[in-house]
Amino acid sequence: MNKQELVSKIADNSKCTKSDASNMLDAMIDIITKSLKKGQEVRLTGFGTFKTTKRKATTGRNPRTGQTIKIAAKTQPKFTAGKSLRDSVN
Repeated sequence: MNKQELVSKIADNSKCTKSDASNMLDAMIDIITKSLKKGQEVRLTGFGTFKTTKRKATTGRNPRTGQTIKIAAKTQPKFTAGKSLRDSVN
């Protein structure tokens, strides 16, 4: 399912326009993104948790040349599914 299909489903389920549904989805994504940038966790009970993790700097290898390269440390977003979501999928 892509974003447009998701917007259509939201509009159908909430009985609102596709434009309103798209704005709601964009707002939700924006709020989650801003929270993660601040280092905050976003917990949606029954659905899951969005949080960030720190990855250490490592060394890797360029597959073409075999040369050793340094991979910088970075912060990475992570989603952990909640129990209700896991149970409904399985």
